[in-house]
Amino acid sequence: QVPLVESGGGSVQAGGSLTLSCAVSKYTASACLGWFRQAPGKEREGIATIYAPDTRTTYSNSVQGRFTISQDSAKNTVYLQMNGLQPDDTAMYYCAIRSAGNAWTCAAALQGRVEKNFPFWGQGTQVTVSA
Repeated sequence: QVPLVESGGGSVQAGGSLTLSCAVSKYTASACLGWFRQAPGKEREGIATIYAPDTRTTYSNSVQGRFTISQDSAKNTVYLQMNGLQPDDTAMYYCAIRSAGNAWTCAAALQGRVEKNFPFWGQGTQVTVSA
């Protein structure tokens, strides 16, 4: 088990910014960390991953250019800087970690059944964007 704790969610107006944090109890040598979101009635969506060994990042089309994933390995923390927020960004945001694979599999894990791609998840933090 790898506990993860998200924080930083809240309510903002359209065009605003938020930074989410995810405290990870333990990094591993090949850690792949990701941010995901799930709106009511919708499937969980992968939005960004970072491959810890070389900080290679991948983004979904829906957030490319607006969101930035980063890490502070000394603090065992992953961040999601979100700019230009829109009402469609309203969702519960989750971070997750997987320890196997490489940079390519980390990027690929953003697609498909993300709940199966990542074995360890946080409890989520709510982001609400009003028009």
